[in-house]
Amino acid sequence: VLDSQYGTYVWPCAVILAQYVWVHRQSLPGRDLPGVVAARCGAQVVLSDGEELPRCLRSCRRSCRMNRLPHVPVLGLTWGRLSPQLLSLGPIDIILGSDVFFDPKDFEDILTTIYFLLEKNPHAQFWTTYQVRSADWSIEALLCKWKLKSIHVPLRSFGADKEHLASSSLPGRHTIEMMIISPAQSDGT
Repeated sequence: VLDSQYGTYVWPCAVILAQYVWVHRQSLPGRDLPGVVAARCGAQVVLSDGEELPRCLRSCRRSCRMNRLPHVPVLGLTWGRLSPQLLSLGPIDIILGSDVFFDPKDFEDILTTIYFLLEKNPHAQFWTTYQVRSADWSIEALLCKWKLKSIHVPLRSFGADKEHLASSSLPGRHTIEMMIISPAQSDGT
């Protein structure tokens, strides 16, 4: 039985996103972004999870210590909520999010927060992996509403199309996709 605080489980999407970060590690040193793998690759990192999930935040801090990264800040942030922690974030180059699009009721809150961060950091990108859970779920209309665009990243383009890479003990087939979300240009693209 999975813990109700989903951040305490390593989901298959996290492995795929870590693979993408690893493949692009040469471009990461000195850049500002989240993720333990990114920190191990030399990036300036901030980790976050829901501010209402103290167990997940403790798990993030413990992961940092175990990976010899005790200096990495861990912040409690909640999608769709402008908090002092969110407002005080410094410059960001890349936002990483694995499997954040799992419940459609949260999609707009996620994109609201991403829009805020991309407005504050216009050259930043949101790298995200997600598990396809329903053909009926889409963020396309919300991307248009928030003036964002997405680019699909084929898993084979970074060696993540291997069955064993995102293996999971969870039942069912795990179709994982990756996309990069960025601000849409003023010309409508």
